[in-house]
Amino acid sequence: MLHEYKDEIHELKQSNAHFAKIFEKHNELDNKIEHVENGDIPMTDMELETLKKEKLLLKDEAYKMILDYKKAQA
Repeated sequence: MLHEYKDEIHELKQSNAHFAKIFEKHNELDNKIEHVENGDIPMTDMELETLKKEKLLLKDEAYKMILDYKKAQA
C-alpha cells in the first residue's frame, strides 16, 4: 500500500498507533480479499465488495495521514 511513501509509512507506524492499526487492518483485508479471489475462502460477491470498500476507506485514511505528516515535516 502506497509504496512511494515507504519512509513516511515507517515513521508513522513507529510514532502513531492509530496509523499502525489502520495499516495492519488494511493489510489483513488485502490478504483476505486475495484468498477469496483465489477461491480459498467462500464469500458472496456482496461480502467481497464490502471488504474491498472497507479496504479502500482505510487506504484513503492512511493516505490523508501521510499527507498531513509530510506537510507537518515541511
